Amino acid sequence: MSKLYFTYSAMNAGKSAILLQAAHNYRESGMEVMLWTSGHHAHDPQAVMGEIESRIGLNAPAHLFRAGMDVYEAIKARRDAGPLHAVFLDEAQFLTRDQVWQLARVGDEFGLPVLCYGLRTDFQGELFEGSAALLAIADDLREARTICHCGRKATMNLRRDASGEAVSEGEQVGVAKTDYVSLCRKHWLESLER
Repeated sequence: MSKLYFTYSAMNAGKSAILLQAAHNYRESGMEVMLWTSGHHAHDPQAVMGEIESRIGLNAPAHLFRAGMDVYEAIKARRDAGPLHAVFLDEAQFLTRDQVWQLARVGDEFGLPVLCYGLRTDFQGELFEGSAALLAIADDLREARTICHCGRKATMNLRRDASGEAVSEGEQVGVAKTDYVSLCRKHWLESLER
């Protein structure tokens, strides 16, 4: 059970809801969990706590990770303070490569399951740094699925501007989740070619 897991998908597949349900199941069984999410969107750059929120209204407080943070040491400090049975991490695409290796070390050295959830690719069809590292070294890969408007499996994330037009250039992070739509590869390419 002490594995590094990566559940990935396109936007709107319910990754955060799946994470929160799994964390609830651990807690309901009397186990202690530590929740994490990305600090990329935090309004206060000094904040250490944020919230995991799902589109269906589930939420829970979570520690914030940022680039340069040693998540291994933070989890070790929490484990040393009392029982800890699992670590859950949302928005795993924003992890650095080093942080993914730190999470693998948590699983290997502490015997804890580390369950990461995130996007596989950005709006340009490129792997995120954290996702690339997780795809390379995670013990268990799982795909959460969602569908395109045509009914096919959505694998791509399309970013739209304020007028609804497809965006093919720009920053990989820092835009609102509502600026994205999940599409199959065919409709993603068609949207970019318009």
